[in-house]
Amino acid sequence: MNLISGKKVLVTGGAGFIGSSLCHDLLERDNEVTCLDNFATGKRENISDLKGNPRFKLIEGDIREPEVCKKAVKGMDLVLHQAALGSVPRSIADPATTNAVNINGFLNMIIATRDAGIKRFVFASSSSVYGDSPELPKVEERTGKVLSPYAITKMANEEYARIFGSLYGMETIGLRYFNVFGRRQDPEGPYAAVIPKFTQSFMKHEPPVINGDGSNSRDFTYIDNVILANNLAATVENPSALNQVYNVACGDAVNLNDMTLMLRSYLSAYDISISRVDPDHGPNRPGDIPHSMASVGKAVRLLGYQPQVLFPEGLKRAVEWYVDNL
Repeated sequence: MNLISGKKVLVTGGAGFIGSSLCHDLLERDNEVTCLDNFATGKRENISDLKGNPRFKLIEGDIREPEVCKKAVKGMDLVLHQAALGSVPRSIADPATTNAVNINGFLNMIIATRDAGIKRFVFASSSSVYGDSPELPKVEERTGKVLSPYAITKMANEEYARIFGSLYGMETIGLRYFNVFGRRQDPEGPYAAVIPKFTQSFMKHEPPVINGDGSNSRDFTYIDNVILANNLAATVENPSALNQVYNVACGDAVNLNDMTLMLRSYLSAYDISISRVDPDHGPNRPGDIPHSMASVGKAVRLLGYQPQVLFPEGLKRAVEWYVDNL
């Protein structure tokens, strides 16, 4: 298995949940890492333990500024572009800012990467691009009509990457993340992801609120699988694997009711009173996809990807981290 080693790597959004996990992983294998973040959603505490590491550099800046992007890519061998404004509800509330960051910012980064002569550009896409397609499992070549401004931005990213590959000879790989969770994922704020949000609610002995009747299902994907996929995408040499998009998931789905009960059970091992906290139900969120489950066959075939941590074990690890850190 090829992993990134001995490279100069730019991680945009490197103080975020996924980006900071990538920074830590890269530094463990003799890479020099530059983190670019404006801390709009990233957290300084996610990278606080990296301060003082001579192989780590922080650039505080915004991908909406072309000059910042040019500065960040200077001398790099590789770009892992994670910076974005996530969250479907956030994009519905403020489509203009989501567009400015996720499309204009993406374009600034890929132009800067091209102009710096960096060949490989790996970027975060999203399962939201599948939109209203009822097909399960989701296969990369077949998407539906997107359901949110956020999904539009990720679809646009994929198209820009495809065009930059064909017009300028860049090597781009897009990774369609499916409901990533794990250590360092922020439970705070109105746009927090469901697992950290529910974990915090249970730990406060407050009922978490499930959107809808709980039958909606997701392919919850532990962070270590995403780290692996980025490593494989950055190092793959097979020409047919380049200028492609890949699902990054476990290839399995868990509905929200079952996820919530499993989470409660794991947390109850640390605090038995949590076993008596029952979830509530609220309305479905606009823009949400009812069911999401990935086919990972393409990533297995062309990248050599295999999910390393399946959902039950990933949830157990996430709970351990939150118990120690919340």
